[in-house]
Amino acid sequence: MARLTKNQKLAHSKIEVGKAYSLTQASALVKDITTTKFDASVDLDVRLGVDPRKANQMVRGIANLPHGTGKTVRVLVLCTPDKEAEAKAAGADYVGLDEYIAKIEGGWTDVDIIITMPSVITKVGKLGRVLGQRNLMPNPKSGTVTTDVGKAVTDVKGGKIDFKVDKTGIIHASIGKVSFDADKIYENALEVIQTISKLKPSAAKGTYFKSIHMSSTMSPGIEIETKSVAGI
Repeated sequence: MARLTKNQKLAHSKIEVGKAYSLTQASALVKDITTTKFDASVDLDVRLGVDPRKANQMVRGIANLPHGTGKTVRVLVLCTPDKEAEAKAAGADYVGLDEYIAKIEGGWTDVDIIITMPSVITKVGKLGRVLGQRNLMPNPKSGTVTTDVGKAVTDVKGGKIDFKVDKTGIIHASIGKVSFDADKIYENALEVIQTISKLKPSAAKGTYFKSIHMSSTMSPGIEIETKSVAGI
């Protein structure tokens, strides 16, 4: 095991071994244990009692963070010419179609979200090998394949995130920055956890929320007492 730095030792000393904290306590503590010089991201790791290999136990959804992610989200809209003005007015960083498809085929993926339209999805689908590896492929379930491109841009710029359970049964979600007030971290985390709760598959048996941990970039994880979370 790698030797801990002085700051890492200090962070670990502030977390009681074996203790599960309330969501309110964790939202304040994550700020206290973060020692990075940059504005670190705050993340949730939610382990679920599901078998993601089974289609009827896949958990995927969208959460609208009330206080946004704190990140600058670079958005590319691949659309027909009649929708370009709408996308630009909503704040899209890049708007077009064939020229951007050619750029992506050449290896360019310098964006965070790609939004497209049903009428051009066949063109975009050819980029699956490049975009799939980077988790950039537009998907109707996450609202990134739509005729209402302006609203889709506004949503993702405003703090809409999509998440899905990975093959080990864990959902990873970035819910803000450590510079956020503790109550804003709490409210963003609560929104994500409550959204996951509503998506419980009927085929999932036993305990749904196995564990919830909050951490920031490079900080230790803080275990959250699931019973302390309202509405789950």
